[in-house]
Amino acid sequence: MPDKIESIAPEARKMRDFYEMKPNAPLVHTEFGFYCTERWIREGAPADQAKWPEFFGYDTYAVHSLGNLGWCEAAMSPAFEKKIVEDRGDTEVEIDFAGRHVLYFKNRRSGFMPEYIGHPVRDLKSWRENVLWRLDPATPARWNDLPARMEAARQAASRGYLICQNLIGGYMYLRSLIGPEELLYKFYDDPALLHECMAAWLKLADAIAARHQEFLAFDELFLAEDICYNHGSLISPDQMKEFLFPYYQQLLAGVKARQPGHRLYVQVDTDGFADPVIPLYREAIGMDVMSPFEVASKCDVVRTGREYPDLRLRGGFDKRILAAGPDAIDRELERIIPAMMARGGYIPTCDHGVPEEVSLESYLHYRRRMHEYSC
Repeated sequence: MPDKIESIAPEARKMRDFYEMKPNAPLVHTEFGFYCTERWIREGAPADQAKWPEFFGYDTYAVHSLGNLGWCEAAMSPAFEKKIVEDRGDTEVEIDFAGRHVLYFKNRRSGFMPEYIGHPVRDLKSWRENVLWRLDPATPARWNDLPARMEAARQAASRGYLICQNLIGGYMYLRSLIGPEELLYKFYDDPALLHECMAAWLKLADAIAARHQEFLAFDELFLAEDICYNHGSLISPDQMKEFLFPYYQQLLAGVKARQPGHRLYVQVDTDGFADPVIPLYREAIGMDVMSPFEVASKCDVVRTGREYPDLRLRGGFDKRILAAGPDAIDRELERIIPAMMARGGYIPTCDHGVPEEVSLESYLHYRRRMHEYSC
C-alpha cells in the first residue's frame, strides 16, 4: 500500500480502514448480490441497475480484481464448446463452458437450479485428454487483453484502490472438474489424480500471478473456496492439509517473494458453517479475511469477531431477517453493527444474494438504518 494517503480516493480510504481494522471507522456500504431484481423493479427500483448504487447509497467498492484465474470453475482456455447433446422433451442436456453435462429446462438458462449430471474429469485419461491442455498458462488467448487490464489496474492503484488477485480455490476447482459427489470418492480411490489436478492449478495460478506482478504488487489474494455446508467442512482437515494447503503455501510463497516488503492479505470465501475451518486456514495460510458468514448455517459475525479479534469479516446479515420487516431488521442491526464498528474490520452485507422474498420497502429501511449507523 502506498504511504502517501493524501491522494487516496474517499472510497479507498474507507476500504483501507476496513483492512487496517480501524475502530469506529465509517462502514463500507455495499451488497453481496441480488436475486430480487424483477420484484424490486416492479416495486419502484430503477429499471436500469447501473443506477442502483446511488439509489441504495452504496460506496464504490475500492478493490480492483485482476481475475483471469477462474472463480466457480477452472480457468480453461479455450473453454469447452457449448452444445446441446440430448433432447429430453421439456428438458435438454447441454455441455457447458466448463465441460459439464447440465440438465436444463428447454430454452431456459436462468431462474432455476440446473442439475449437473456429468463432469469432464473421470480419471487420468479424461483429465489429460480433455482438460489439462486447457490449463496451459502459455495459451496466447490468456494474454490478449493484458495491456488494457494492467493499465486499468494501475489507474485503480493510483487512486488508492487495493489490488486483488482473485482465483478459484482448490476445493471449488476440483469440484468443478470432477463433481461434488465423485470428488469425495477420489480422495480415497484416486489421490494421484487429485494431486496432478492441483499441480496444474498451481502452475497456472503461479504463472498468471507472476505475470501480473510484473506490472504491480498485490494487496490481496482471494480464494473462492465454498468448502463448507450447513454442518461444517465438506472434506476433513487431513484432506485439506494433503490436497489443498501445500499448493496454497507454494503459491503464496511465490507471490510474497516477488513483492518483498509489501503487505499481502489472504481472503477465503466459503458458504455454510465456516467456524471449523477458520483455525485451519489461519494456521496454514495466514487467512486475514473471510466471507460471507451464512447465518442459516449458524455463522455469527459477532461471535466470530470476538473469538478472532484480528480476523476481518464480510457478510453475516441474515437474508431471512431482511424479509421479516423493519422491527426484525432493527433488532439485528442493533445486535451486530455497534459491536462490530467498535471492533473494526467488518463490512456488513447480506450473507448471500438478497432473495426474492425481501420487499423493496424492507430493504430500503435496512439501507436507511445502515446509513444512520455510519455515513
